[in-house]
Amino acid sequence: MTTEAIKSALLELTIEEKKAVIIDTLPALTKDVIKEPGFMMQLFPVLLGILKESGMDLQQLLQFATMMGEQQKQE
Repeated sequence: MTTEAIKSALLELTIEEKKAVIIDTLPALTKDVIKEPGFMMQLFPVLLGILKESGMDLQQLLQFATMMGEQQKQE
């Protein structure tokens, strides 16, 4: 299957299916590529764009990141 066919199939999913695919596959997809130099610098603007479209502001993001960091320290 080509990358274009995969993209096309993913875009045809329902919203619920898209959410499940993102949540279920993003960690696994990034596991290998996260080690590539520069990949995070490519991914970060995409994630910021998603956050901006969602209406979440950077202050909310910082609060959430702080909360998650504190939670990880407790584990």
